[in-house]
Amino acid sequence: MARDRLDTLAALRVAAERGGFTKAAAELGLTQSALSHAIRRGKADIGRRLLSRTTR
Repeated sequence: MARDRLDTLAALRVAAERGGFTKAAAELGLTQSALSHAIRRGKADIGRRLLSRTTR
């Protein structure tokens, strides 16, 4: 469980640094969908919103 949380937080960091899930997923070697699912699981595990999304 702790490792999953660290992975989720690392993915969030990359997404924030790159400005979006698509670029972060490419850097992490994931699809955008896989990254979104990982973030969603992390949110469920932690029980709080992890990101505030905006539209362009």
